Amino acid sequence: MLSKTDFYIDGAWVAPAVPATLDVINPATEEPCAVISLGSAADADRAVAAAKRAFPAWAQTPPAARLALLRRLRDIYARRIDEVAAAISAEMGAPIRLATQAQAGAGLAHLDAFLRVLEGFTWEHPLREDATGEHILMEPIGVCGLITPWNWPMNQVMLKIAPALGAGCTVVLKPSEVAPLSSMLVAEMVHEAGFPAGVFNLVNGDGPGVGAVLSAHPDVDMMSLTGSTRAGIAVTKSAADTVKRVSLELGGKSPNLVFADTDVAAAVRRGVVQCFNNTGQSCNAPTRMLVERGIYEQAVEVAAATANETLVGDPSEDGKHIGPVVSAAQFAKIQGLIEAGIAEGARLVAGGPGRPEGFNRGYYVRPTVFADVTNEMTIAREEIFGPVLALIPFESEEEAVAIANDTVYGLSAYVQTGDAERARRVSRRLRAGMVHLNGAARASGAPFGGYKQSGNGREGGTWGLEDFLEVKSVAGWIAAE
Repeated sequence: MLSKTDFYIDGAWVAPAVPATLDVINPATEEPCAVISLGSAADADRAVAAAKRAFPAWAQTPPAARLALLRRLRDIYARRIDEVAAAISAEMGAPIRLATQAQAGAGLAHLDAFLRVLEGFTWEHPLREDATGEHILMEPIGVCGLITPWNWPMNQVMLKIAPALGAGCTVVLKPSEVAPLSSMLVAEMVHEAGFPAGVFNLVNGDGPGVGAVLSAHPDVDMMSLTGSTRAGIAVTKSAADTVKRVSLELGGKSPNLVFADTDVAAAVRRGVVQCFNNTGQSCNAPTRMLVERGIYEQAVEVAAATANETLVGDPSEDGKHIGPVVSAAQFAKIQGLIEAGIAEGARLVAGGPGRPEGFNRGYYVRPTVFADVTNEMTIAREEIFGPVLALIPFESEEEAVAIANDTVYGLSAYVQTGDAERARRVSRRLRAGMVHLNGAARASGAPFGGYKQSGNGREGGTWGLEDFLEVKSVAGWIAAE
């Protein structure tokens, strides 16, 4: 079994202040695949102190030099991407094809996108042409605490560390203790790339032991968290006493509006596949399918058939199947919500409680579809984070928008329609940070983030870089001759 009990602090791998180990469980086997250490306040303090010492010199390092180090990191990551994929597959159960192409691949894509942003970014400029004596400087905010989740480890790690380091910030990363192995590979890569000691630090641990310490720490200038809304609230409260910046990417209950003027079968199949991608463990998954009444029963049939055709399999095997969910706790939560859907009167048309046929171990969930769901039911209100889809009928566009917006979340929304004007009109009315029309994919560098309890701030592209920057206005600026 792999032993990864040290932390990366101040440019070196160091033992924890107090020994406390945790097994990393492979969700396909329910057996440990590695052992890590859980950090304490002393470990977090040590990492923050290293980041604070490193900040002045790193902030003054020319952007071109920071960019060169990120390019080196990108090349090392590309060379070791198969190692990253294997770690993700083992730690959180992503099938190896998904782990390679989408999970590990997302990290590389984000590095490439931020390299493009940094190459063209304007770090200082006059306020405007008629006010050249008023100068605007974009400067790094300082020491940043980064908390990342288990469901898309490299997607979220690179969305944070690439812009933070490129901006001139120093960081302390706390990856999810459920899936920490891929992040520890990144620490190895940062070291190999030659970043100065203290610029990047990694401390494993849980929320109370490390996350809360970082959030409340007086020497941490910013917290960036991707996780549950509950975790986001806790970080925000802890950070309030020191008035630090908090950037949050949280949960979702994304609606998928299917109108009768679309290719219904194609739209519904696409929506089910998107909902079940990564075994349903995506914050932006389209988990509520809102369907126009005239095509509703057709949509139910297509959704049920698509779920029944969805393959479930071992993550170590190649293929387009879905794998297990990440943990015993997640499995139990999903089973409870499926039972709640049945108890509250939703019509179960595919899947249901228990493991799929042929599985007697591993945290595998049956791909499940409920019809005749109302937006007041638990399965329509709570983020399930598993392969569970709820179908809700609507009568009119007005009702569809009302149902879609009737949620505490506002991360993503999806619209399927053949009417271009309707697509534009509905997109403007949906209270979500991201809208996908007719299956369109997001472009590289597009801002990722949501409204309401889905968080604040945006990750990706110029927006993601600016989250880690302060804006300084200098009056009476004297231009260099």
